[in-house]
Amino acid sequence: MPHRIFNRKIFQKNKKLSKARRILKIMMWGALVLIGTAFLIFFYYAKDLPRPENFTERTLSQTTKIFDRSGQTLLYEIYGEEKRTWAPLDIIPQRLKNAVIASEDANFYQHFGIDPKGVLRSILINLRLGKPVYGGSTIPQQLIRSTFFSTKKTLQRKVREIILALELDRRYSKDQILEWYLNQVPFGQNTYGVEAASQTYFRKPVSEISLPEAAVLTALIQAPSYLSPYGNHKDELLSRKNVVLDRMTALGYITKAEAEQNKIIEVVFAKPAPLIKAPHFTLWVKDYLTTKYGEDFLRGKGLRVYTSLDWDLQQAAEKVVAARAKINEVNGAYNTSLVAINPKSGEVLAMVGSKDWFADSYPPGCTPGTNCLFEPYPNVALRGRQPGSSFKPFVYVTAFKKGFDDKYVVIDEPTNFGTEQNPYTPQNYDGKFRGPVTLREGLAQSLNVPSIKVLDDLAGLGDSIQTAKDFGITTLTQPPSFYGLPLVLGGGDVKLLEMVSAYGVFANEGLQIPPVAILKIEDSDGNIIEENKKTLKRVIEREPCQLITSILSDNNARAPIFGYNSSMYFENYQVAAKTGTTQNYKDGWIIGYTPQIVAGVWVGNNNAVPISEKPGVVVAGPIWRGFMEQALLKLSPLPQRPSLPQPENQELE
Repeated sequence: MPHRIFNRKIFQKNKKLSKARRILKIMMWGALVLIGTAFLIFFYYAKDLPRPENFTERTLSQTTKIFDRSGQTLLYEIYGEEKRTWAPLDIIPQRLKNAVIASEDANFYQHFGIDPKGVLRSILINLRLGKPVYGGSTIPQQLIRSTFFSTKKTLQRKVREIILALELDRRYSKDQILEWYLNQVPFGQNTYGVEAASQTYFRKPVSEISLPEAAVLTALIQAPSYLSPYGNHKDELLSRKNVVLDRMTALGYITKAEAEQNKIIEVVFAKPAPLIKAPHFTLWVKDYLTTKYGEDFLRGKGLRVYTSLDWDLQQAAEKVVAARAKINEVNGAYNTSLVAINPKSGEVLAMVGSKDWFADSYPPGCTPGTNCLFEPYPNVALRGRQPGSSFKPFVYVTAFKKGFDDKYVVIDEPTNFGTEQNPYTPQNYDGKFRGPVTLREGLAQSLNVPSIKVLDDLAGLGDSIQTAKDFGITTLTQPPSFYGLPLVLGGGDVKLLEMVSAYGVFANEGLQIPPVAILKIEDSDGNIIEENKKTLKRVIEREPCQLITSILSDNNARAPIFGYNSSMYFENYQVAAKTGTTQNYKDGWIIGYTPQIVAGVWVGNNNAVPISEKPGVVVAGPIWRGFMEQALLKLSPLPQRPSLPQPENQELE
């Protein structure tokens, strides 16, 4: 009996062992099936995946930036869909790195590319909500997703994302992954990466942002468009900023006291900046870049274009043009253009192509794009307009080049320069004739009849045109007979930019250099792609130019016409200047210079409708003087008398 009981126990024990073995075998086979299935799924989804090593080969899109000459004022950014400036990890403040890790991936430095606890937590939340809201994605997963995949939530994308995140984490250091992430994540406003975001929202480098500002940028990551500080959900953004600070407290990055203190600090957002500064100049530069290098080259390469523009002088030009342009509307002149150049280098220091590129109103009866008195976008500095008497110095300097001097006398008297059948009997502005006058008096007082005689008898039409071309005027392309003697009175179209540059030859005593807008272009690594190499060349001897400067700065010689206190006279500087007014008062000009700067102003209407019989010295003179006063104080500081009021009865030159 005991033996039988013993055998039964052994049998039952063996039966249990056999059942356990079967269960274990089933479990082993099940595990093998699961592992095999996982491998099949892995290989199925991984077979066409991009290689994580592509991260070291790829170049993230960066904007091409156009700066002023100092490199401190950003004029314009050229970008495709992404506005980005790369920031190395070591210049990104630790407070921002901590905020991002606390908010987006608390176990970033501990996990292996994915965070199983985070995934499980998101699954439970999604099951409770009944829809896939939370993804539990780590920073490597987010980086993989933004680089290679769409944001559409699918099982296939999620599996591929996990596979690549594991491989990414295996291949690269955590700091490298974090640097890639912080330079790729979108922040709204077409802005990508923390440097571009900091510049956009706070107007400062990311290295200088405060803890509350870091928390704001972190808060934007989850919904950059929805939470935009310029939209309707700013309160939600600031609320989420506080959540980020609380999360940093929970993880020990900051104390609770620090969190509470930083919650009450007001975050000041920069006003949305105009997309462009000095627009006419900047778009002129952009046109040059596009023509030379092409659109594709400019987009996404991170180029840095340093222009010749002096931002202080540009602002001064814009302000004086805006102020005086309103006054000129009373005189029927609705537009203004101003250009200033350094004659020694040809560098364009200021350019105002129209009185207001940002204008949202137009003269009565004008529709943008039609025949208007004023349109904001056309750059009048690059358009052909007749220069009036401001062309006369090119004729006089040609005569001086041929050996005549300023004491040479011509007769100011009624003269028919045509034929009996086709007479040409020009008048002086006041209808008076002065008899014998010197060339100094003729040019300084802008007398028309003597000037035509200088062109016809002393300088010569063809030679005068050639002088203008040598000085940089490119628009006089017709045969000399096309222009005839009226050329000396401004009968040929010229551009303000070229006229200012040509007057630079007088300032340089015979040396010419073309206008320069770009100082250098660098790629994202600081390599120079293009650098200004233009140099001065002599186009005329020194003495004729010195004589022109002497005449145009001779206040006594011009006083009989313009008075002793005209806009052209500066008590403490020798400033040479010449005004111009075209026939029927369609254009008013003034161009003047010192050895340091040449500046010119045009006033008129885009559609060439005459202004109200006001000469250049009246409509353009005050603008030019207002700018020159500030330019001279910056370039050659000396005590200077204030601007003198301009008499309204100044006569036409």
